Amino acid sequence: MTGVESPTDTTARVGELADALIGWFETGARTPGLFSAEVLTDLTVPQWRLQTTGEEGTYRLRERHHPYPGTVRVERLESTEHGLLLQFEERWTDGGQHWYCRELLYARITGGAISELVVYCTGDWDEVQQQRHAREVTLVKP
Repeated sequence: MTGVESPTDTTARVGELADALIGWFETGARTPGLFSAEVLTDLTVPQWRLQTTGEEGTYRLRERHHPYPGTVRVERLESTEHGLLLQFEERWTDGGQHWYCRELLYARITGGAISELVVYCTGDWDEVQQQRHAREVTLVKP
């Protein structure tokens, strides 16, 4: 298969790319070389799906729909044969409220950069939703 790197090639970059993604999510700071010029991004949120192509399009999609700095707690980072899986939660403040979301993403790595980014997000939970969830649901693994 042309253009597909070996697992060894992608493994070397997984930690660096994951750190750069998390840094971008937390601060909004762009990292040169994080995405390939032709990256395809596919974002699914509750009841909606958005796609874009290109490095600038990927940055703008995030910045337009979630421009808030905050904190990321990584629940799981796994290297795959051709990329990485990242499971995480985000917390941020906006409009005097503390917000929360939980996400799972797959990043395909080609040429040392992310060439495909697929993200599934729970959507943004305001404080009322977080409190309701805490009252009504007991998680086996928080």
